[in-house]
Order: sequence, then C-alpha cells, then structure tokens
Amino acid sequence: MNLIQRASLISALLLSVAVAPAAHPGSLSAKEKAMVDWIDAHQDEAIELLAETVNIGSGTMNHAGIRAVGDVMSRELETLGLATRWIDMPPEMNRAGHLFASKEGKGKRFLLIGHLDTVFESDDEFQAFTREGNIGRGPGISDMKDGNAVIVYALKALQHIGALDDIAVTVAYTGDEEMTGKPLSISRKDLIEAGKWADIALGFEGAIKTQGSDWATVARRSSSGWMLKVSGRQAHSSGVFSERVGAGAINEAARILDTFYNEVRGEYGLTFNAGTIQGGTTVNYDSAQNRGTTFGKTNVVPSEVIVDGGIRALSREQLAQAKEKMKTIVANHLPHTSASISFVDSYPPMPPSDGNRQLAEQLSVVNQDLGRGPMKIWDPLRRGAADISFVAPYTDALAGMGALGKGGHTPNESLELDSMALAIKRAAILMYRLSGTTEKE
Repeated sequence: MNLIQRASLISALLLSVAVAPAAHPGSLSAKEKAMVDWIDAHQDEAIELLAETVNIGSGTMNHAGIRAVGDVMSRELETLGLATRWIDMPPEMNRAGHLFASKEGKGKRFLLIGHLDTVFESDDEFQAFTREGNIGRGPGISDMKDGNAVIVYALKALQHIGALDDIAVTVAYTGDEEMTGKPLSISRKDLIEAGKWADIALGFEGAIKTQGSDWATVARRSSSGWMLKVSGRQAHSSGVFSERVGAGAINEAARILDTFYNEVRGEYGLTFNAGTIQGGTTVNYDSAQNRGTTFGKTNVVPSEVIVDGGIRALSREQLAQAKEKMKTIVANHLPHTSASISFVDSYPPMPPSDGNRQLAEQLSVVNQDLGRGPMKIWDPLRRGAADISFVAPYTDALAGMGALGKGGHTPNESLELDSMALAIKRAAILMYRLSGTTEKE
C-alpha cells in the first residue's frame, strides 16, 4: 500500500464513520434533568462571567491582564471548594504563568483544560465584549474564554445536585497557550504531571457544528517549526550553473523545497508550510518577530537564503519520519552550496486513540439525550494544536468541549451565546456519567 492509498484509507476510517450511538440512548436521569434545569436558569450568569473576562485584555505578553483573568477564575473555583495556586514561570521565559485548581474525590479523576491568554495584545484595537442579540463578540470570546466559563458552570451544576463532592478534579488554565514559553519542559511541566494523574482529560476550546451536525474532537495534530538555511557562492550572474559557481542559494533552496513537496508530502495527517523566505546577498531575519530584510541584485548570484516554516503531524512517529526525510534531502545539496535544517517543537500530537473514541461515543449519547443528533468525528486536519496534546500520551482525552464560536484569532471573533448552556450541559452530564456517582441514584 503506497502513501496515497494509506492516506485515503485512514481518512475514510477517521472521517466518514459517525461515532457509534447506543442502540437505545437512555433518557436523562432525575439528577441530570435537575442539572439541565439549573443550567438553563443560570446561563445568563455564565455569560456575565464570560463578558467579565473578555473585557480584561489578556494577550500572551500582557502578564498583568492574564493574572487579572486568573484572579476572576480563581474567585469562581474557590467558591466551589477547589484549592487554587498560581504557578509562576522563570523571569527569563517572559510568561505570566498558570492557574491550577484541584480537589480530591473518588472514582475517575478529571483534568479540565483551558487557557487565560488570547492572541490580542494590549495595543490591539479589539479589546471589549459586545452583544447583538444572541451573538457575542470580543477578544478571546471563543478562544477560549467561553470554555473557561463552561468549566466553572459545569462544576457548579454538579455541585447543585451534590455530585461534585465525590469527584476528583484538576482545572488547568495555562497562561501562554497562544505562544508557549520555552523550554516546554518548564512551561508544560505541571500540565503534564496533571495528565499523568488524570484518568480523563477534557479540553474546552470551541465545539464544532457544521452541516447540521455536532462533531467530536478525538485528535489534534502537532505543531513544530523548522528553519532551512542555504548558502551559495556569490558571483557574477553570468556564471550561474557553471562548475565554478554552481546554482546559487536561492535556486538550491527552491530545489530543496520542491523536493520536500514531491517526496515528503502525501501521508494523511502530515503537512508542512514554508511561511517566510528571505534570500539574496545579504539577509537579516528575526524569527521572534517573523520579519526580515534582504538585499540582492539580478546580476549577482545570491549567497544566502533563510526559510522559516511549520510542520504538523498526527503522531510522534509520523513527525519523526518526516523530519528524517527532510534532513536527508537537505544534506544532499548541490555543488558549491551548503544547507542545514533545524526543528523546534511546540505542541505534540494528540492521536485518535481507542480510548478517545470511547469517550466520544459517550459524549454522542449525551448529545442525543439532550435532543440533538449523534456526533461524528471531526477531521484533525481542520483544527490547530492545543494544550490537551501534552497530556494525550497519559490519559484518554476529548477536545472541543466549549461553546459554538467562529472567527478565532481575528477581529471578527464571535460566539453563539445560547450555546454556552449546551456546552455546560454536555460537560456536566458527561462528567457525571463517567464519574460513577450515578450509582447513588
């Protein structure tokens, strides 16, 4: 089976099969109905909490804003009996830190994941919550301050029926999800430890609804960066391609990129993108700012190229194999040129495991019991990376447990406000059923 055939098979298995619903989905229990009624009665309060946090600017580099959002969430979690702690990062990492909260309990141990930061820094014009009917707008409203509020109100719903006391839970609100602090061994140390502790992890970034169906997220791809540097022999352009001069840096970089396209591309789940390219006789590039300047002339063979790109994969093995292929291609450079490639990992992959699929099946039944249809599996190629991937090797996990929004990372970011109640219901009932406390009914 070649790569294209394998890609088609994996894609078909992953996408075309709906999560298997129970043959006869059960109705809501008395306590679940009580949670649904409570959530409906308190949805406006959840939206008020959402608006409060959206109105606090918290771009990744706005440390004071992130701490302020953390203070709001800490206030809410402490009223639920969770012990909160702020985890500072070393000053040289230039990150605000994280808010973690936890309580002991019995049965399944839950890790609920959100993040406090947004992509909108303090100098951005998009800073405030606004509402027009059922549509709310504001920085981070769907990525992911809605999910942060959903976590709080799902726990409040469980508290309302007396189930929270028996549930072991850790809430992790990271402060740098949009631009992770390095090294990851420090910035994600506490999250990974929480993942090793947990039996189930739920990520509360936005849910997906399209074509009239709700979708479950059982997999997310990795996110890594790569940088290609190519050098050539600077000379008069009349000598280009000669045995004395060679192809030059830009032609060699183009050949390498074309070989990536033809020999590395093709396997389902793997994509790589050349985001910027600088080439000429003089190149200055600032990778932190994604900006650069170049100088060159059409009658001079260029001597330097820098290409800054990203790569995403569905498994660690797939990522490792792609890196090796790219390294091999780069090492086989043309005469009178040299080339090197380096990689920086940011997010690991969250593969579509059997355990994740089983969680999705149970979420699908919850969705049906709430009067909606069965849930299909969302294509991981259509979602970005997320913090839940750091814990995926250690526990079963579901992502996309938040409300329904769109336009993330843009000034058009919006949220269907009445979907807050839906997200809270799905999370609360799923946790209740998985926790084992239903045996007391």
